[in-house]
Amino acid sequence: MNTNNTSVTADNDDYNYWVQLAAKAATMTALLLVIVKLYAWFATEASAMLASSTDSMLDLFSSLMNVVILRFALAPADNEHKFGHGKAESLAGLVQAAFVLGSAILLLINGIDRFINPIVIVKTNIGIIVTIFAIFATLALVVLQKQVIKRTSSLAISADSMHYQSDLFLNLGVLAALYLSEGLWLRADGFFTVLVGAYLLFGAGSIIWLSVKHLMDHQLTEAEQQQIISIALRNDKALGVHDLRTRQAGQQRFIQFHLELDDNLSLFTAHAIGEEIEQEIMQQLAPCEVFIHHDPVSTVGDDVERTTAIKDVE
Repeated sequence: MNTNNTSVTADNDDYNYWVQLAAKAATMTALLLVIVKLYAWFATEASAMLASSTDSMLDLFSSLMNVVILRFALAPADNEHKFGHGKAESLAGLVQAAFVLGSAILLLINGIDRFINPIVIVKTNIGIIVTIFAIFATLALVVLQKQVIKRTSSLAISADSMHYQSDLFLNLGVLAALYLSEGLWLRADGFFTVLVGAYLLFGAGSIIWLSVKHLMDHQLTEAEQQQIISIALRNDKALGVHDLRTRQAGQQRFIQFHLELDDNLSLFTAHAIGEEIEQEIMQQLAPCEVFIHHDPVSTVGDDVERTTAIKDVE
């Protein structure tokens, strides 16, 4: 038991470390990009450069919010929050989506205006150099975020990463707009700004959908539910499983089900069987909390939807 608790604590510490690292890296990157992009906008007066600067300012604010919210979400359970604070991470996702949505609308407005009223861009070399720097800085951050998401499946970092992935497209669009606006196609400045704004609208919708699913206690995936059932029924003493209920808040999964056992087992034996199943589920689906209700098999009514055989898990 102590070994398992140590393992869970290590998993939590690892999760906290990587999530906080990604959040702080995003904040520092956004701050740097705000400074250099504002300089480039003052120098070039390009609409796409203004849009890029505004987007980075929104990214900076949302990343700062992310650091604050994640500090709360990663706090351990307390007397007032027995199930922990994991849902704050889904709230962070909604905050991120709001900033993405606001950024998208701003880009669309600026892009349409500049498309209708194009102007000649000045000092494009400054804008091009700053934009290339922004592309490499953002790319490095996205690579780090992808590694963190792979290790943690953090919704907040996934939402933040969506910002910066869209920034890559935005910066490429700015680069193309600056080049084409040098007399080749004056409306390129506004055209690329509108394209990126539309992409951000789609990204905001995806983030909102994922966040709402977690806040509404959506079940774990079918594969994960089947894995739980299979672990339980692999025990020779387990006669069936019913009323499986699952949800996820941040990194933490919550699992509960009724375990059907022989009527004649002692309470001590039934507890030992449940404990063995619980430990295996916690190892396979960490971090999670497992609640098992032990039922004598004769008390299970015919109207209960039961699972009494192990199904193959792909």
